[in-house]
Amino acid sequence: MSDKLVIDIETKNTFADVGGQRFLTDLDVSLTGVYSYNRDEYSSFKDDEMEKLGELLKGAGLIIGFSINRFDIPILNKYLNFDLLKIKRFDILDEIEVGLGRRVGLDVLARANLGIGKTSHGLEAIEFYKNGDWKSLADYCINDVKITKDLYELIKKRGHLSVPERETGNMLQVNFNIEEPVFYPTLF
Repeated sequence: MSDKLVIDIETKNTFADVGGQRFLTDLDVSLTGVYSYNRDEYSSFKDDEMEKLGELLKGAGLIIGFSINRFDIPILNKYLNFDLLKIKRFDILDEIEVGLGRRVGLDVLARANLGIGKTSHGLEAIEFYKNGDWKSLADYCINDVKITKDLYELIKKRGHLSVPERETGNMLQVNFNIEEPVFYPTLF
């Protein structure tokens, strides 16, 4: 049976290091966090474990994430011997952008829907990598995977997420069709 995987990647470098967002695929993966529904477990893969990660991803029938179509997938693709774009994806941020007309951060969604926030920010993850602090890096990444999984589970249960308006803080509802995820082409 194919697996459903929730993924998140961390990178070794920033957009400033590679000349801007248009050079997205010049970013390098430091660590990838994954939740496997079939195994009911979280795991992380360091930059030297891409082959092992690839084997897990090949068994996926659905990849779930937050901004995976425009960030994680294009970066990961350069490490694999198959095209991740051929695997069905459910990108929570893409769905929100279509429903709301704007992007929203993972931390904002987590606070509005789960009552929790992210533990830190992505630039801190790069520092964890540079300092060789693999435990803190894995903890940070897996926390984002847990938040993403919990948001996905909430979408499956309720069919929507709440998103605060920027100006007023009033909650808007963004509806999702979880049965038929929409697949938008990546920007790359």
